[in-house]
Amino acid sequence: MIRKSLRGVLFCLSLTSVSGFISAQSFVLDLPRPSQRAQIAQRVGITDITISYHRPLVNNRKVWDALVPYGKVWRAGANENTTITFSDAVTIEGKPLDKGTYGLHMIPTADQWTIIFSKNSTSWGAFTYNESEDALRVNVKPQAGEMHDALTYDFDQLKPDSAMVVMQWEKVAVPFKVGVDVHEVVETSLKKQLRNLSQYTWISWDDAANYLLAEKVALDDALKYTDKSIETEDRYDNEMTKSQVLVALNRKEDAAAAEKKALSMASPIQVHGYGRQLQGQKRADEAYAVFRENAKKHPDLWFTHAGMARVYSSQGKFDDAAKEMKLALDKAPDNQKTYVDSLVRKLESKQDINQ
Repeated sequence: MIRKSLRGVLFCLSLTSVSGFISAQSFVLDLPRPSQRAQIAQRVGITDITISYHRPLVNNRKVWDALVPYGKVWRAGANENTTITFSDAVTIEGKPLDKGTYGLHMIPTADQWTIIFSKNSTSWGAFTYNESEDALRVNVKPQAGEMHDALTYDFDQLKPDSAMVVMQWEKVAVPFKVGVDVHEVVETSLKKQLRNLSQYTWISWDDAANYLLAEKVALDDALKYTDKSIETEDRYDNEMTKSQVLVALNRKEDAAAAEKKALSMASPIQVHGYGRQLQGQKRADEAYAVFRENAKKHPDLWFTHAGMARVYSSQGKFDDAAKEMKLALDKAPDNQKTYVDSLVRKLESKQDINQ
C-alpha cells in the first residue's frame, strides 16, 4: 500500500510542467537539471552575503508577463527556493533585516518589483509561499539590461559598507541595495574574537586597536586593546599604537610619554620607519630630526644614509644627498636596490626626493 502511494505521488510530480516542478526521477535522484544550480557570495566588511539559486534559460521564450507572470509571487529562479544568507544583520534598501537565511521571492510588474525575504527558505519554488512568513518586503525599480539567456545574480557598486545585488534575466535587471553597519559588526566581532586564542598574542590586540584608530571609532576600546597588547608583550609597535590612540583622544602629554617609550624600544629600522611616517603626516622637521639622530647612532646602515639623503635633499644640497644615497645603494638589500637607484637618479637631476 505504501509503495503504491509513493508511486502515485511520483506519477503526479512527473506530470507537472517545467515552470512548475521537476520530474519524478530528478526529485528522487541527484541528476543534471535544465536549470543548473549556482551560488555567488560577496563580503562587505566582514559580513558574508551568499545567494544560492537555479538558473533557468530564456530558451527563445517570452519571459516577462508570460513564463513569469506579472503581479504574482515568483521564486526568483528555478526549482527549490532561491535563498539569500546574511552572516550579520543588514539593511535592504535602508530597511533592517536580521542575519539568517531567507527564501528570496519577487513580484514583478512592468515598472515596479517587490522583493520578498521569507523566513521559509526550504520550500519548492513559490507554490507554498505564505505572506505571513515574510521577514521583509521592499519595492524597487527594474532596469533595462544586457541580454542574459541564463538567469544571473551579481554584486555591483561595491562600497566599504554596501553592495548592490542585481538579478538579471533576459533584458531586465533588478537591483536592490544591501547595507552593513560595518563598524558595529566589527566591534562586536572583535570582542568575540579576542576571547579565543587571539587573546594570547600581542599582535591581535594591536591589530584591533589599529582598526578602531584608523576608523576613528570606539577609541576608548582601542586604548584598552593597546594596554592588553602591551600587557601580553611590550614592544615598540604597541607602544606607538598607544601613543597614536592617545593623540586621537586628545591626551597629548600621555601620548608624548608613550611615544618616548616606544622610541626607546625601537630598532634602527623602526626609527627610520617612524621618520617616514612623520613625513607622511607632514611633520617634516620632526622627521629630519629623527633621521639625523638615527644616522648619528647608526652611521653604517643603508637606510640611515637614505635618511640623511632626505635631510640634504630638503635643504637643496643635492650633491651631498646623492652621495649619501649612493652609499645607501651600495649597502641596500637586493629588493630595495631598484628603488634606491631611482632616488639616486632623481637627486643627480636636482629633484627633491621628499616631494
